[in-house]
Amino acid sequence: EVQLQASGGGLVQAGESLRLSCTASGFGHDDYSIGWYRQAPGKEREGVSCITGDGTAHYADSMKGRFTISRDNAKNTVYLQMNSLKSEDAAVYSCNAVYRENAYWGQGTEVTVSS
Repeated sequence: EVQLQASGGGLVQAGESLRLSCTASGFGHDDYSIGWYRQAPGKEREGVSCITGDGTAHYADSMKGRFTISRDNAKNTVYLQMNSLKSEDAAVYSCNAVYRENAYWGQGTEVTVSS
């Protein structure tokens, strides 16, 4: 059974950084993509960043330059380093794994940014 565990959220001040982690279990291989999504209250869920099994990273335009996604296959973990956080980055962040036609979601981790 594939499971995803997201962690690392918290309360920070504007301009500070956070690193989120998404740990996958149950795949038995590294050939899956992991994506980070976020949803703020009253808003639709939006894609933040994703990374393929071979390490190719993609970012939403508004996150380029501030967010960095990486993965440590030895730990089955994908990280999202978020720098220079803004109040509009506050949301529940969730990770999603995709392998072939299957998609899996983990629970979210909440990021709160105070100004």
